[in-house]
Amino acid sequence: MENIKSKIFIVIGIIVAVTLCIVGYRTLFVNTSQYYTQVDNAEVKQLSPTEFEYNLTAYDEHGKITQLTFKASKQLREAAFLELDVMFIRGVSNWREVQYNELPLDVRSRYTEPN
Repeated sequence: MENIKSKIFIVIGIIVAVTLCIVGYRTLFVNTSQYYTQVDNAEVKQLSPTEFEYNLTAYDEHGKITQLTFKASKQLREAAFLELDVMFIRGVSNWREVQYNELPLDVRSRYTEPN
């Protein structure tokens, strides 16, 4: 009977450990949040001929503000709107240019519509 109880505790411990590993992995390396920003080339630092570092104000889909730093392999188009994929540990993992009308409403209210 003691042997069965100890095996049950070991199995439960393994299940809990595996579950925590899966949740941790997804949280740290898979789940992304989207933030939106507008390119301001006055805020760019050229690190090399093919590497640029941006430090821009960005907003989540609800309009919450944050400062994000990311790198690009080229100088981005001035005043372009970007959607940034942000991971918990890695920071900005990807970016893509979007149109003003693709921004969430709470983010649009932070910017003026381009002509």
